[in-house]
Amino acid sequence: MKKILFVFFGIISIFIVGCSNTLENEEQSIKVQKLIGDEYNYEDFKEIINSEQVIKAKEVLNDIDWENAKVEMERPPDYRFGFQYKNPDIEAKAVLYELWISPNRDKVELVIDAESKYAQLDKNKSAILFEIITGENLSDLK
Repeated sequence: MKKILFVFFGIISIFIVGCSNTLENEEQSIKVQKLIGDEYNYEDFKEIINSEQVIKAKEVLNDIDWENAKVEMERPPDYRFGFQYKNPDIEAKAVLYELWISPNRDKVELVIDAESKYAQLDKNKSAILFEIITGENLSDLK
């Protein structure tokens, strides 16, 4: 009886790991929207389909020490973006990242409103993420 349970749990574990790896390896894109005007009006800005850029953005986001905080910013986010699986048959929880450019234009701040998370990135991570999301250099903004 113990052997049967052991084999059963072993098969279930392999199945679970296999399914999670399948989603991790599934290609994604990033859909970006840009603020238009001073109100909460956004338009589709770009879609990032380059796998290397998508992976790099995920690495930056996964390396953030998020603060659990409900924040209210003085103005709407400059950009909003989220990851989407290229395979339309895959359904996953959508996470909307909101991005603000700091007043000094050297850092970005991120909020995941639905999860009450906030982070201000350092200059290096800000520059990397901003370039991926917008295609522009943060240091070039005036």
